Amino acid sequence: MDRTTPEAVTRYFQAADAGDIDALAGCFTVDGTVVDENVTFTGREEIIGWRKGLVGKWTYTSEVLGSRPLSADEFEVTVELRGDFPGGEVTLTYHFRIRDDRIAALSIAA
Repeated sequence: MDRTTPEAVTRYFQAADAGDIDALAGCFTVDGTVVDENVTFTGREEIIGWRKGLVGKWTYTSEVLGSRPLSADEFEVTVELRGDFPGGEVTLTYHFRIRDDRIAALSIAA
């Protein structure tokens, strides 16, 4: 990621790569949201449940291809996943909205 990427986004990917679900949830505001596969998860407890639901579902590696600011509080990160999920490879776009140095909203789309 480049130098303009907010620390909360960097911490999010570090926690995700380490499998540290509590640290990942801590990157979000108390009322933060995640939209993944057209399902919305609101608040840290639901975000923890979302991540726990992914554990063991698929085995994959991820590579950040790039990041860019969209505005003062919105950032986009492109990530390539390769693994044993249907299709075996996908490029995802992570759209982050930042508030008070935490992630207020994250949407993930192919």
